[in-house]
Amino acid sequence: MDTHYIEEGLVKIEVPDFEKVSAKAPVFYNPVMELNRDISVSIINQYRRDIDHDIKIFDAFGGTGIRGARYSKEIPGVEEVTVGDVNPCAVKIAQDNMKLNGLDNVTVEKNDANIMLQSNKGLFDVVDIDPFGTPSMFLQSTAANIRPGGLICISATDTSALCGTYHDPCFRKYGAQPQKTEYCHENGIRILIASIARNLAVNQKYMEVLFSHSTEHYMRVYGIVKRGSKKTNESLDNIGFIAHCPNCLHREYSYGYAPHLPECCPECGEKYDIAGPLWLGSIWDKDFIKRTMDSLVELKLNKKDEVLKLLGQCYDEAEGPVSFYDIHKICKKLKISSPKINDVMDEIANRGYFISRTHFKLTGMRTDMPLDELKQLIKDIKEEKLGSEN
Repeated sequence: MDTHYIEEGLVKIEVPDFEKVSAKAPVFYNPVMELNRDISVSIINQYRRDIDHDIKIFDAFGGTGIRGARYSKEIPGVEEVTVGDVNPCAVKIAQDNMKLNGLDNVTVEKNDANIMLQSNKGLFDVVDIDPFGTPSMFLQSTAANIRPGGLICISATDTSALCGTYHDPCFRKYGAQPQKTEYCHENGIRILIASIARNLAVNQKYMEVLFSHSTEHYMRVYGIVKRGSKKTNESLDNIGFIAHCPNCLHREYSYGYAPHLPECCPECGEKYDIAGPLWLGSIWDKDFIKRTMDSLVELKLNKKDEVLKLLGQCYDEAEGPVSFYDIHKICKKLKISSPKINDVMDEIANRGYFISRTHFKLTGMRTDMPLDELKQLIKDIKEEKLGSEN
């Protein structure tokens, strides 16, 4: 098998040559995921700083070992990293890469992620689930075996299911109805978090979400797991449904598993599209994000500027309402061309409403301004612009 060397962060690894990244390749290195790994290093580094003791990490889908190697070498206070993979080729490559980097605190094992978690109950401070596809079949073993106070880092690349392109797979994997809307990636993350929360609840555990994002072809959630039946019950109160009107873009939210939502939109009478159950609570911890941004100075990241940009965007929108509006979508409904988004946002802020951009969509605005007022504002700005041109 032909190989070549890759340098990323502080590590150098040997990787096999394949024409394209795919699930069919026995082991692969995906350069597109470097930003994912940079973010993960940043989040786990801040988590370790916050708990102020050495940590043990489980990287469940090791592949070439790049993620586990970077955790060991780049995050201060990592006592031990366990890297798992079911593929013997991947295990051999990962073991060689640990030797290449002189990492004697990293163990590489050939085993299924669920078996590894079940045989190491309560051992790990950090569990990283980053599969090729859905994480759904690993959520229960993660929930059952993560140490209370531990950090879970969970990725999903089956965005076509979570975002509503394919409804049946989403229902099978996550027990939820997705929704194909302008904010479908946010809904996808909220469906994923709700699924994690339900799996944790079986074990009288709950999650405080620290950070989540949708980037490229994947979604990623980070959260601290805590224990207690009362707090777990309160956590489940954050799960509910979204009713979206495809005609006028009005939306309603209902908390609980028996949604109290009308069948049709009260504004225009169009039949609602319903999504859920999904997480209606916070998907970012603003204080944690700020601390993470401040501590980035100590890390050597190739994509540090991109990490800072994403963290900053999420920091800005962290305290905004559930879902956002796409200015182009609104203007299409109004049958007008779009004004400059910054002009609209400035006027929203002048009126005292919450307003931010969103990392989910370049043309998205997260605001608590009522939709009717927002539509009128956009029309007024557009008319004023046309008047000044004439």
